[in-house]
Amino acid sequence: MTLYGVVVFIHIMAAICGLGAVFANPSIMKRGTTVSKAKQALETAKDVEKYAKIGSIALLITGLLLGVLNPSLFTEGWYITALVLYIAVQPIVAYMIPKRAENLYIMLEKQESDTLPDEFMPVAMQIAKLDNIARASVFILILLMSLKPF
Repeated sequence: MTLYGVVVFIHIMAAICGLGAVFANPSIMKRGTTVSKAKQALETAKDVEKYAKIGSIALLITGLLLGVLNPSLFTEGWYITALVLYIAVQPIVAYMIPKRAENLYIMLEKQESDTLPDEFMPVAMQIAKLDNIARASVFILILLMSLKPF
């Protein structure tokens, strides 16, 4: 196998780790119907996020390395669009979603009963909207990488 092939393989594995969490975490978060279940969901989502961060960094590094190994990629519209979209969505998945999830956890720590506080759902809905943006971005990235339309 060539160096390029090895980097492509690592890139695909990184995509599975990094982007898979984008699809997993919303399902995990839906399980939080009580304070105790919501805490457990947040803790599980945080664990999954660790793999996402590692995979996401590896995805960016290998994606750029593929461009270095094959400089013609930097002239391809799909490649440039994928890089721009990937970088654009990073503040959402690396900062905005985790920050709101942390706020939810703090809110749950203060709750004395097992009933979700009234403030929980509005923040959870903000996270859900951000998750939808991230999932749509991942879907577009996969289409761009697979079909190379332009």
